[in-house]
Amino acid sequence: MTLGVCYYPEHWAPEMGPEDAKRMARLGLSFARIGEFAWAPMEPEPGRYEFGWLDQAIENLHAEGLEVMLGTPTATPPKWLIDRHDDILAWDEEGRARGFGSRRHYCFSSETYREHSRRITEVMAKRYGGHPAVTMWQTDNEFGCHETVRSYSPMARDAFRGWLSAKYGDVAALNEAWGNVFWSMLYRSFDEVELPNLTATEANPSHWLDFYRFSSDQVMSFHREQVAIIRQYAPDAMITHNAMGYFTHYDHHDLGAEVDVLTWDSYPLGFLAQGPEDQSRTLRYLRQGDPDMAGFHHDLYRGCAPFAVIEQQPGPVNWAPDNPSPLPGMVRLWELECLAHGGRFSSVFRWRQAPFAQEQNHAGMLRPDSEPAAAFHETDEVAKELSLLSDDLASSKVALLFDYDSVWMSDIQPQGTGYDGLYVAKDWYAAARKLGADVDIVPQGTDLSGYAVVLVPSLLHLTAETAEALKTTEARVVIGPRCGSKDENGNIPDGLAPGPLRELIPLTVARSETVPEGAGGAVAGRGGWKAWRDECETALDPLWTDEAGRPVLYREGRTSMFAALPERELLTDYLAEVFAEAGMDAERLPAGLRLRRGCGLRFAFNYAPEAVRLPDALCSDDAFVIGGRELPPAGVSAWRET
Repeated sequence: MTLGVCYYPEHWAPEMGPEDAKRMARLGLSFARIGEFAWAPMEPEPGRYEFGWLDQAIENLHAEGLEVMLGTPTATPPKWLIDRHDDILAWDEEGRARGFGSRRHYCFSSETYREHSRRITEVMAKRYGGHPAVTMWQTDNEFGCHETVRSYSPMARDAFRGWLSAKYGDVAALNEAWGNVFWSMLYRSFDEVELPNLTATEANPSHWLDFYRFSSDQVMSFHREQVAIIRQYAPDAMITHNAMGYFTHYDHHDLGAEVDVLTWDSYPLGFLAQGPEDQSRTLRYLRQGDPDMAGFHHDLYRGCAPFAVIEQQPGPVNWAPDNPSPLPGMVRLWELECLAHGGRFSSVFRWRQAPFAQEQNHAGMLRPDSEPAAAFHETDEVAKELSLLSDDLASSKVALLFDYDSVWMSDIQPQGTGYDGLYVAKDWYAAARKLGADVDIVPQGTDLSGYAVVLVPSLLHLTAETAEALKTTEARVVIGPRCGSKDENGNIPDGLAPGPLRELIPLTVARSETVPEGAGGAVAGRGGWKAWRDECETALDPLWTDEAGRPVLYREGRTSMFAALPERELLTDYLAEVFAEAGMDAERLPAGLRLRRGCGLRFAFNYAPEAVRLPDALCSDDAFVIGGRELPPAGVSAWRET
């Protein structure tokens, strides 16, 4: 477990480099990430390379004992390359080319761009692959940021046709899978298939689903091209790519299979305005972030590969609707929370705040005048605390199944404004964490035999392997409404929902409704349901009904299934019962307090704007290694469990 920083030596006078490296080393940092946006400084004209500045930056860092994570610069193709090849540009959903002047202005399906990306990657890998300081590589930067996974260019259309041909073989099979007899959408050949944008009204949902899958696959093939080159010249280097928060346009399980460590960019305050949280909750956590945002992504990406944070928010950012300052101590909390969840390292973005261009209002560890900012001092604290931590990651008793295909299906046909597959999964995660549970977020096909409780919040489509794992596990299984409601093509399955889950709980969903906010129902003394409700045919008596007598929850043996989407309080109430049955602790934590086992310790993180006290039953007063029983706002405590 180490600490790092994102560094942009091309932004600063060369004579600042040696002192920057010395300060990083004194602070206790182990590495710096550089280069991921610097194509034009590296190659100012076609075929003319200027690596002197980068050579010197790497030598400055190496001289102080720091390692280097070197990024391929393909997120920012230079102007001369765009001017020569306008087929590089991505097209937006309205059919417009996305122009030069910022970043990520390329299409994953452009063969011209892929050729140049391979070229610059090979030039860099040949030059730096054997350098003793360059131990890590990052491909590109934030695949898909700014809505760029799904390009609607002619290149994407042609590549999509080829992808469909490889998948289906015969266009008749595509017509059958998509149900193209509906609205006379039958195709005679793959060359007739267009992209699903710009239709007069809603395009076929199966068409959209395959386009989403194709677009995700294009990201992966682009990434693999760079990885293959880096492996050739730097076979022992660690390779990563930086994912983002609340982003599902490509499948991170696929990316996890292609990297040594999956990193992500953690901006808890920037992300606070996203999602369905109400204004009162946003104001409560304005300077801390949602208590479950970072944890959810740590555990989601840990379920894809070994994970780390490569960009940790250091202060106000520049891109959210509002950009408050973190509460004092929050950067330290976020960094320690990453490590407690099993992160290999935590790295702050960025070393020094830029006084120019798009991110000049984005804080760094240093101010533009090189004076330390708050994140500098808080990272200094974490560096001193690293010696108290081990690399142990405790096993979790709760698994939460998460699937990108299912998220895409609910995005394509949400059916109502209140259902979002990603946020449903996060809601269930938050309910379990509020009870003090550690949670593994795992993909379909995971062996579930070691868990006490398995949560299935929003798997619209289940693979046969997942259905069998749920059938054979001895864990308590809690299933959300809408699960099992789609086949692999995004259509209603034979026998209706819940499809293969019927082997666990004998019911059939005869009809489903969605309702606007405030039109759900209440379960006496427990909370309510919202957004989605299934009407079920079954011989089972409902375990819970709402005030109108409508079934909300069914149970058969160790399997429970909600017939309506539970609000968080209702779900937390039921999970407390399920956890207790499974022999787990199930005490509700104070608002804003979260626990996590890891690093040989048990941690408590206080996201609340007020001080909280740890329950006496959690630990003895003499067990604390960090902090104590009373946690101030942004406070962290950690203790050894016996």
